[in-house]
Amino acid sequence: MRILAIMAFLCWTSSQAQDTENNNTLLLAEKFRLNGVSTQKAFGKAHEQALSTTVRLMRNDKLIAMGGIVDSRGYVLTKASDCVGAREAETSDGKKYRLKIKKREEKTDLALYQLLSEGRVFPVVQWSDENSTRTGSWVLSSYSMLKEIRAGVTSGAPREIGREGGVMGVMLGAEGDGVGGVRISDVVPQAAAYKAGIRKGDVITKVDGRRVKKRDQVVKFVGSNDPGDVVRIEVKRKSDLKTYNVTLGHRSVTFDLFNRNLQMSGPVSKRKDNFPMILQHDLPLPKNSMGGPLFNLRGECIGFNIARVDRVTIYALPSSHVRKTLSKFLGK
Repeated sequence: MRILAIMAFLCWTSSQAQDTENNNTLLLAEKFRLNGVSTQKAFGKAHEQALSTTVRLMRNDKLIAMGGIVDSRGYVLTKASDCVGAREAETSDGKKYRLKIKKREEKTDLALYQLLSEGRVFPVVQWSDENSTRTGSWVLSSYSMLKEIRAGVTSGAPREIGREGGVMGVMLGAEGDGVGGVRISDVVPQAAAYKAGIRKGDVITKVDGRRVKKRDQVVKFVGSNDPGDVVRIEVKRKSDLKTYNVTLGHRSVTFDLFNRNLQMSGPVSKRKDNFPMILQHDLPLPKNSMGGPLFNLRGECIGFNIARVDRVTIYALPSSHVRKTLSKFLGK
């Protein structure tokens, strides 16, 4: 009897918990939930400003990046490395325009395009100094379809993001005179070294003509180059000497293949290093939403989203750096 009573009590509490959960769900209508209609409207002017001054950049009818309108003549700033081959842009009212590339800058990874229209005067972002935005401040950006926004908070003081340098995608093992160089203990599948023909067990003897005997030498000589640079690697394979031209890859892209957390985060930006200054925030934006403006609660632009680092980390170039680059682009 005692066991039956306990079982009856557990069934009753479970039923009560389920009823409570159902009642809470009914009480909290969908429009009040995350990114619901009421949540979107709560941001008022900032919500409207974000949507009206952000554009979708497309290649072959596929979204590749976002951009922000920075001049009423239709000039748009965006992330340069994501926009190669962009042909068309769409504004929040559903209108589409052909694009013309005007300028690009490697340092900031920004590019300037122009929407080709017949005299339309476009709404533009209103600037604000990022120094007015403290850590933990609310920020927002347009979401990829330009129908709603995403909101989050800044996390961490503005800071410089250093250069990573290019990588081959190998693990280095034994070294020294006894080996005759530096042995490769493993090769990342489909990474730069693998594609060039280098294999596990090869012994690196020279990097760009410079003899190496230590792992640190290989790391230093290779790392002094940027992703995309070609490095000449001489290896000993059994009794043969072979030379391979290796086009270096990005460290994050190469080694993120083995980061389980990042595998679950979805695609991240190819370039997410070597920026003069960044603001960090946690907006839930996909990779193809980089390049768009970032706003404070007054609807003022405090930066441009420049890199998706992981599931909860976005880098934005602060408005002060963006405006300097824009002035150079426009010849002001």
